[in-house]
Amino acid sequence: MRRRRAVIELALAVLAAGGCVLSWLSASRQVVVAPLLDGQPSTMSVVYDAPMLTLSLLLATVAGVLAVLGITRLRRAPSTA
Repeated sequence: MRRRRAVIELALAVLAAGGCVLSWLSASRQVVVAPLLDGQPSTMSVVYDAPMLTLSLLLATVAGVLAVLGITRLRRAPSTA
């Protein structure tokens, strides 16, 4: 039973890490910034979405905690061999 729970925790950790990567990649976008003076070229800037960055950090934390718990349970589980 302990081994099964450890595998489930590790699988959830992988899913949370994948969600972290996806939310991190979708957290930024490029925008065109108007020139300050006439005759100057426009520039590009990166704008970050704070809720998506927060979600990615939360998912990274959850993935780390689940990975530690899963590995700990696997190491403490009695061997069935």
